[in-house]
Amino acid sequence: MSIPDFQTLMLPFLKAINDEQEHSLHEIVEKLAMEFNLSSSERSELLPSGRQRKFENRVGWAKTYLSKACLIEMTGRARFRITQRGKEIISKNLPSINMKYLQQFPEYLEFRSRPEKETIGNEGPVTDADNRQTPEELLEESYQRIRAGLAQELIERLKACSPAFFERLVVELLVAMGYGGSLKDAGMAVGQSGDGGIDGIIKEDKLGLDVVYIQAKRWEGTVGRPVVQAFAGSLEGQRATKGVMITTSRFSSDAYDFVGRIGKKIVLIDGERLAQLMIDHNVGVSEVEHYVIKRIDLDYFEEA
Repeated sequence: MSIPDFQTLMLPFLKAINDEQEHSLHEIVEKLAMEFNLSSSERSELLPSGRQRKFENRVGWAKTYLSKACLIEMTGRARFRITQRGKEIISKNLPSINMKYLQQFPEYLEFRSRPEKETIGNEGPVTDADNRQTPEELLEESYQRIRAGLAQELIERLKACSPAFFERLVVELLVAMGYGGSLKDAGMAVGQSGDGGIDGIIKEDKLGLDVVYIQAKRWEGTVGRPVVQAFAGSLEGQRATKGVMITTSRFSSDAYDFVGRIGKKIVLIDGERLAQLMIDHNVGVSEVEHYVIKRIDLDYFEEA
């Protein structure tokens, strides 16, 4: 079974607290996870941001919308119980509750006071009735779509740049990631070797306790095992144990299989991963907008 969306959770949530007792969100999350027979992996699945469990997030939003429709009420610090209106809804034996159903309540309509239809990204109109994702999921999906488009544009520009520019870009990225010491040190190390398929040598840390050998090429086609194997041979000639291969294209499955079976540590960075690393470390990109998501600080409202 897949993780139920937050609208599917609304009625089970309400039924789970239909005893006029106070409940906590953690308690209901556990109860609904058992009711829907979720596996440990499903219960542990995170949102794309990696900061919250997806199921917990969906249960939380089910609580929010039920509360805005006055079907449940807050009774204290992170605790709640069903209202008389909520009990009346339960008595109707409805097959489900969704956001469209909640529109009959004026309190909910006040909370949702905006145009009925919104446009999310480029996917067309989304309504309360057909939207099955929480606001965080919609936001993160839009963010990932924007990021994927940016990564693709970066890859195209990387393929079009000169070898010298690409070499300089690799240096700046490695330094931004914490390798190579200073930009000057890294620049002197990379691009100076050219020995047996090695394009450069860079410090693994700022103190230079170990070094990493690098090969960076703007390949067009898929980079296969023979190229990677040749690089591994070059490392052997240098008595080196660590290497990084960077390409603007992609590596074959045989290439990944090869580096997984040898004693040396070789990291393969293809065009997609290279673009993602550039975005993460602000190389070749600049910030346009910055959004901060906040939630209630329960400790602040704790009265002595």
